Amino acid sequence: MKPDIDYTLYLCTDRNIMTTETIEESVELAIKGGVSVVQLREKECSSREFYEMAKAVKTITDAYEVPLLINDRIDIALAVGADGVHLGQSDLPLDAARNLLGADKIVGATANTVELAQKAWREGADYLGVGDVFGTTTKADTRHITLEELKEIKESVPIPIVAIGGVNEDNIALLRETGVDGAAVISAIVGQKDITAAAEELISNFRGA
Repeated sequence: MKPDIDYTLYLCTDRNIMTTETIEESVELAIKGGVSVVQLREKECSSREFYEMAKAVKTITDAYEVPLLINDRIDIALAVGADGVHLGQSDLPLDAARNLLGADKIVGATANTVELAQKAWREGADYLGVGDVFGTTTKADTRHITLEELKEIKESVPIPIVAIGGVNEDNIALLRETGVDGAAVISAIVGQKDITAAAEELISNFRGA
């Protein structure tokens, strides 16, 4: 059965900027602060290293009953029994990913226009990562979108929308007016000295508590 995911605070990992010694520690501290879904996104490693890393992280996410998604690598997701994958525009097509993963896995996609969002939804995406909203230093070749465009995309499809790109404690509250379901964060969590407190503040600001 496909998991019911709370997308409020969506963590993307990055070993290059994390303040902990291990990625498992980084993920666990983030989950303790309220991260509700984890995407393992590590570009600079071998397939074997990625596999071993995914197994280690899944031990943590399983312990806290938080869904684990794998960026790009369907083979890794299958090998470790992850909850699903996130695919970019240049990755394997959504229908091919679904055929490999089956109906019970989560398949997310990246989109930055209404047209791409609707296309991904029609092709079976379970949720969309939409951005670049605030400007990012962790991903190249992104297209900036305005909050108004983000709102239009949210209103154009019936699946959850996660805002991505430069989200931090100072701007995450601006997302509330767009109606998005959550925010994807990298450096504003894993790059902080107190990862748990950083995650707690982000959730508080997003919800308006």
